Amino acid sequence: MDLEFPLGNDPVSVTRRVEMLERVLENAFTIPGLRRKVGLDAVVGLVPVAGDVVSALLGMYLVWEARNLGMSKWQLARMTANVGVDTLLGAIPVVGDAFDFLFRSNTRNLKIIRKHIARHYPHARVIEG
Repeated sequence: MDLEFPLGNDPVSVTRRVEMLERVLENAFTIPGLRRKVGLDAVVGLVPVAGDVVSALLGMYLVWEARNLGMSKWQLARMTANVGVDTLLGAIPVVGDAFDFLFRSNTRNLKIIRKHIARHYPHARVIEG
């Protein structure tokens, strides 16, 4: 795993930062026995109110990075809606914690960003194999 934190504003640096944050928020470690990856979003969401606020702020950072890439208002609205749904439903005690386990707004937002980068910055595409 490359731990270098890219600081540039170019699409490649933004992509790496967003992917790194998404990994931490959604896939940081595996739950023993279930073999299901969870991240900081689900763990912090267990703390009532404050955890959901922190999780929402971190999710909105992805939206802010997307705005810096020049993504359309429609894409930004979709991404904001993903974070909003995750925050509102995740705030419900017990049920919200299960929802955080299943609904991965940051992964959805990363897919939107990757699609935009593939279309508008083909030189910055990441080829996975």
